[in-house]
Amino acid sequence: MTSLLELKDIECRYEDRPAVSGLSMHVNEGSIICLLGPSGCGKTTVLRAIAGFEPIYNGQIILGGKVIASPTSSLPPHKRNIGMVFQDYALFPHMTVCQNVSFGLRGLSRLAMKTIAEDILGVVGLAGFGDRYPHELSGGQQQRVALARALAPNPDIILLDEPFSNLDIDLRERLSLEVRTILKGQGITGILVTHDQNEAFAIGDQIGVMYEGRIMQWDTPYNLYHDPANRFVADFIGQGVFLPGELIAPDTIKTEVGSITGDRAYEWPQGSKVDLLLRPDDILPDSDSHLIARVINKAFKGAEIMYTLQLPTGRRILSMFPSHHDHNLGDDVAIRIDAPHMVAFPHEA
Repeated sequence: MTSLLELKDIECRYEDRPAVSGLSMHVNEGSIICLLGPSGCGKTTVLRAIAGFEPIYNGQIILGGKVIASPTSSLPPHKRNIGMVFQDYALFPHMTVCQNVSFGLRGLSRLAMKTIAEDILGVVGLAGFGDRYPHELSGGQQQRVALARALAPNPDIILLDEPFSNLDIDLRERLSLEVRTILKGQGITGILVTHDQNEAFAIGDQIGVMYEGRIMQWDTPYNLYHDPANRFVADFIGQGVFLPGELIAPDTIKTEVGSITGDRAYEWPQGSKVDLLLRPDDILPDSDSHLIARVINKAFKGAEIMYTLQLPTGRRILSMFPSHHDHNLGDDVAIRIDAPHMVAFPHEA
């Protein structure tokens, strides 16, 4: 695949305080990537630097083989052919939907602008809405208008800054899948910034997990969950607990619930103290098991129930059971550990 966008060792600052440091990444044409991380990690700053709204103090930003930003020069935002969808939609309330969508089109006749706007509104599922005003639309419809406006000039790349954060959970999940379908259908390259891993997993081909202005791991959703590069990624992605143990073989860890063998080998010395990551899907109900845990808490999630279980040692773990395994608080349940993707890190007190 052809690399469309490349960031080389960029640095951004706010009042001489580094917000992004030594960050490098590349985005292939037609792919959708996500920058995921907690508030203040620098992900929106990266997006604004790509768009041209923030200067860079080191490194380069290259789009389509051309340097569009460096410490000494910066192409103005309107000349970068980049579309942007903002968190608050930024629609003009006094303009119709059609006028909002065609706002960024320049050098065209009114008829041509209207034709393009109506075509794009059809793409985002809003055919026939062109004469309405933003206040007459729902939040999800307004978000589609904002996406249509970004798509209308046929940009090289679209940037989405926390675009679903103002929507309710159900609509957020549905719209994130729709946006992915639209971008893929149009062959548009996209970069999403979000703190919500469910959004990132639903949309992104690749995800960069950010912390303190740096990318901790750049990978697929599957690998971020099953093969986190460090303890921060392991903690931030998904749910789980760390179980202290001892490495007794390169692929085996002795813990308070028995010895657990996985599909990877660690090079630490035998006897090393480690923390084993247990995800909720590593803990399975098993009526034949001798390992008993007590139900401390439960959260019904439809097809599954998330249980907080207390081990005989008093330590608590999380488990996701199929919802027909319906247990009450205080019940004892038999479980087994099935963690073939064994993930461990050096022990932290």
